[in-house]
Amino acid sequence: MIKDEKMKEIKDSTKKWEETTVDKAISRFPERKKEFKTGSGLKVDRLYTPENVEDLDYENDLGYPGQYPYTRGVQPTMYRGRLWTMRMYAGFATAAESNKRYKYLVEQGSTGLSVAFDLPTQIGYDSDHSLAEGEVGKVGVAIDSLKDMELLFDGIPLDKVSTSMTINAPASVLLAMYIAVAEKQGVSQEKLRGTIQNDILKEYIARGTYIFPTEESMRLITNIFEYCSENVPKWNTISISGYHIREAGSTAAQEVGFTLADGIAYVEAAIKAGLDVDSFAPRLSFFFNAHNDLLEEVAKYRAARRLWARIMKERFGAKNPKSMMLKFHTQTGGSTLTAQQPENNVVRVAIQTLAAVLGGTQSLHTNSKDEALALPSETSVRTALRTQQIVAHESGVTETIDPLAGSYYVEAKTDEIEEKAMEYIKNIDEMGGAPKAIDEGYIQKEIMDAAYNYQKDIESGENIVVGMNKFQAEEEAPKDLLKVDPAVGEMQKDRIKALKEERDNEAVSDKLENLRKACESDENVMPYIIDAVKEYATLGEICGVMREIFGEYEQAVML
Repeated sequence: MIKDEKMKEIKDSTKKWEETTVDKAISRFPERKKEFKTGSGLKVDRLYTPENVEDLDYENDLGYPGQYPYTRGVQPTMYRGRLWTMRMYAGFATAAESNKRYKYLVEQGSTGLSVAFDLPTQIGYDSDHSLAEGEVGKVGVAIDSLKDMELLFDGIPLDKVSTSMTINAPASVLLAMYIAVAEKQGVSQEKLRGTIQNDILKEYIARGTYIFPTEESMRLITNIFEYCSENVPKWNTISISGYHIREAGSTAAQEVGFTLADGIAYVEAAIKAGLDVDSFAPRLSFFFNAHNDLLEEVAKYRAARRLWARIMKERFGAKNPKSMMLKFHTQTGGSTLTAQQPENNVVRVAIQTLAAVLGGTQSLHTNSKDEALALPSETSVRTALRTQQIVAHESGVTETIDPLAGSYYVEAKTDEIEEKAMEYIKNIDEMGGAPKAIDEGYIQKEIMDAAYNYQKDIESGENIVVGMNKFQAEEEAPKDLLKVDPAVGEMQKDRIKALKEERDNEAVSDKLENLRKACESDENVMPYIIDAVKEYATLGEICGVMREIFGEYEQAVML
């Protein structure tokens, strides 16, 4: 971008500046640290100049918004045309309680719903199962059957809203319930818009809410790809998640590398199942974290977009431009929130919101200030939503596209994160792909090492967390925290009992037997799951059939 002669002048003048002005300043006021690093440990130089981006090719590396390689955004006008979806993540206790919260959020200006499910639902157990005891409705809403799903979306027109569901191992069942609720509302499948997370590989890596072995889980995912490509064309069939990888302690580069490696595995599985890449790739979506190092996070999103575009075009031969677009949802970093001085979390979330927006996200959830202590209250949820709205309408950062492009620092870090992420992808390829790397514990160990180093820096004081390891203050015990009534578990048990007494149990048995046969064959199981759901078979009954046929995943022991 700069001629060789001019670049030499810049290098010479930079060296002169360091030897005169900088050295003189440091002799009087030493720098705060011997070495400066980003939030995930990448070295930060004192100054960035054209020298740091001398190999940058504008057309090939940056280009234009809405055009390959999408470094500058997937839409030609980005937020000048339409703002990101403000998708607040919520769900707790019963379907009725969660329904009230959804309606409140819509009234306050949320433009998309995002459903949090409780742990028993996430691992395919009904609320009356012994393993569900004490966990019903605690970290999300309890959904045992279509009855609960009907109540969850009561009064919410599914042809008017976009819904995201954070569900993985039993994603096929919850999607089937959503389709059935829509049908009862008179909404056809082709009108439904939303996303299911449906990313089982990151469950094996970082989160743990898996059910079935790797091969069978991948079959369920590709069955969803195939079914939705034919019947639910506006639905995003997977949200390939780096969020939980980052929450487990990864670096920014690991978040990109491991997430895209998982994406590669899903694309390969779908192609192996006989699907054309351009038939399903446009409906793939991603889910990333937003941490406190604002500029590193912006660089991370830009690097991920460019790298995925190149992977889809060069590795998989995608022809449709939409197949090359990395569209992503962002959630602010839950692991960055502190129980100490929780009001400080408002500032952290604002910084992370800016990072996501400056990085070009398509939708965003902002965490509430009290989430390190409990489920968020209505007041704190409103503040979190208002944070997005203030950034959208008052900050000015949405008025132009990719405003940090051309920054020597941001461009240099974009290149560095892309390079390091690609190194991880190559390592995983050499092992035989993401499922194999997971089974061998490679990805988990890399994340564990990064998390250990990060925590060590906090405990040594190298990294300052305001209010936790520095600038502490005497505090009163927190007040007005949201608590889930323990009686919710008993209420759900009563609902299941009543359901089984009033439904046609013979019809349920027939549908479950049909599902069993489909699982034993090579058929797509989605139509059979939908049939069972419509007869009010429970989540646990449906997952129980699949457990019998597919077995359960056993996590590798890492030494």
